Amino acid sequence: MLAFYRITLRASAYRRAPMLVGSKLRQVAVVGGARIPFARAHGAYATVGNQELLTASLAAVVDRFALRGERLGDVIAGAVTKHSSQWNLARESVLGSGLAPETPGMDLQRACGTSLEAAILIGNKIALGQIDAGIAAGVDMASDPPVVFSREYQQLMLRSFRARSFGERIRPWFGLRPRHFKPVLPGVNEPRTGMSMGQHCEKMARSWRIDRGEQDELALSSHRNASKAWADGFMSDLVVPYLGLKTDNNVRGDTSLEKLAKLRPAFAADGTLTAGNSTPMTDGSAAVLLASEDWARARNLPVQARLTYGKVAAVDFIGGEGLLMAPAYAVPRMLADAGIRLQDFDCYEIHEAFAAQVLCTLKAWESPEFCRDRLGLAEPLGSIDRAKLNVKGSSVAVGHPFAATGARIIATLAKLLTERGSGRGLISVCTAGGMGVTAIMER
Repeated sequence: MLAFYRITLRASAYRRAPMLVGSKLRQVAVVGGARIPFARAHGAYATVGNQELLTASLAAVVDRFALRGERLGDVIAGAVTKHSSQWNLARESVLGSGLAPETPGMDLQRACGTSLEAAILIGNKIALGQIDAGIAAGVDMASDPPVVFSREYQQLMLRSFRARSFGERIRPWFGLRPRHFKPVLPGVNEPRTGMSMGQHCEKMARSWRIDRGEQDELALSSHRNASKAWADGFMSDLVVPYLGLKTDNNVRGDTSLEKLAKLRPAFAADGTLTAGNSTPMTDGSAAVLLASEDWARARNLPVQARLTYGKVAAVDFIGGEGLLMAPAYAVPRMLADAGIRLQDFDCYEIHEAFAAQVLCTLKAWESPEFCRDRLGLAEPLGSIDRAKLNVKGSSVAVGHPFAATGARIIATLAKLLTERGSGRGLISVCTAGGMGVTAIMER
């Protein structure tokens, strides 16, 4: 009997024990973000690398919110394309950002959803009481790809390195051939299919019957909205000049449907995706500060919005689903968590990997067959008010440095909600590998 009481007491104590750190969940405040201008690849930032760009955006957040010398709970950041020497990219960038050197940094990579995933992870730590504040960030440099040589050449060098005598070290080099000096560029195709993201999206556009005109219209809207956002000064406190560049240099406010219609298909001779309705290869970085509300208020920092929900999903793109359709699955699962409808948002920030991707996703949510057969819903999710979609432009116009896009969107949406004074925003980001990362922000 005594043993029974001991076991019961231990079990009761275990049930009362805090989970990880806190036993009470906290709200996650989005204080705000900052970034450098996004630049077309092999242009303004061609002489620098990921660390310089990421450090610049972290420093912009530090300066904007008076964090110099401040020790934050964590900084989570990442890049999709980076050199092996950048194995500790986040921490090294923190050390040059102006934050206290005691601030930790961690690398993360979930393709195009990297910095949105980083924000969700920082938010989870804040909600659980593990940390009071942290930064989520991302960077990518299409201009500085890790160019390496073949595995055959690598093995030759390693055989020489492992040799015990001078003769054994020299012998492998007699096998050196001109082919060994042919560089191997980073893979841009899906390893499982051998197809590029554009080729996959071309298949999606055909499957969902998204025509060229629809794509060009969405691309035109993105450019016009982004151009107006710059002209109206909306970007003035979100973007800091870097290396002489003051604005995103891909935005074309003077484009037209006629100009877009003249562009050739980019991924198939008879395709509908072009350089005008697809994201360009881009260099850039972005960062966003999240915190508990008490931490922010103690420093007289704004609470622009709250990060309230997040969801990730993946699809079997090898088995037939579209590579970039995972957000179509993640969003309804997140809506179920939140107990709200697709129409219950004031702003929709859907990352434009390609205009066709956005249109396929919207069409899927409107489809009774897709919602019934794929999502298990009795009714379709329905349509959204297009006037609320990407109102400050998105990736087709602004550019898409893969890992940086999520942080850009969070900072943009936080400011939008602040200007409204209230409201709710949806974030949706598709990624390579058939994944999608989504989130809800509220004010």
